[in-house]
Amino acid sequence: MDLNADLGEGFGRWTLTEDEALLACVTSANVACGFHAGDASVMRRVCDTAAERGVRIGAQVSYRDLAGFGRRSMDVPAAELTAEIAYQIGALRVFAEAAGSTVSYVKPHGALYNRVVRDEEQAAAVVAGVLLAGGRPAVLGLPGSRLLAHAEAAGLTAVEEAFADRAYTPQGTLVPRGEPGAVVHDADEVVRRSVGMALDGAVTGVDGSRIAVRARSLCVHGDTPGAAAIALRVRAALEEAGVRVSAFA
Repeated sequence: MDLNADLGEGFGRWTLTEDEALLACVTSANVACGFHAGDASVMRRVCDTAAERGVRIGAQVSYRDLAGFGRRSMDVPAAELTAEIAYQIGALRVFAEAAGSTVSYVKPHGALYNRVVRDEEQAAAVVAGVLLAGGRPAVLGLPGSRLLAHAEAAGLTAVEEAFADRAYTPQGTLVPRGEPGAVVHDADEVVRRSVGMALDGAVTGVDGSRIAVRARSLCVHGDTPGAAAIALRVRAALEEAGVRVSAFA
């Protein structure tokens, strides 16, 4: 099982994620590319540290929404979205390659991540942006999403992801962040859910139903309070349960 986290979500003097501590335990880093968070200095620093520690670097692409942290849905024309996805990947690739690594995968962030679960046009535009940027990185997304379907159709590696600290609807999608209980804050529960998803391929939904979760990667959100400590506990619990924690890319 791969363990990923959102990193580099600072901007200028403002910081959010515990990048150094998280890079000590995750195997893949979803690095903000400047559209919802992050800037050149932040991207460079995260890429340098990730490369030093053997952590795979992924481009976490977003709608152009710094004020809303990429969590506001936007109706961006397909051609414009394609160009903006390629732009973000290209920006991160400069720093990844300078650090002796590369952009191994692409993962949408926030509102874009949720939108491409069902929106054919936006999903296709994101994949077109990945292709435009070149390098053929893997695409990380929700199982059954239109994003992964378009990635597979384009010949890209599609990687299914589960969330340690997010609540699931009965349909297997994420509970919107604006709804109560959307984020799981209890560390013990996050650890239990993580091991259950890795061993049993299932998680309990908000209605109490059992939801099948197929995943090669498990996400712990970097902006959750105490994220680094939770991620360390999740990794330790997975390894104690006999799960090999390693990057998918």
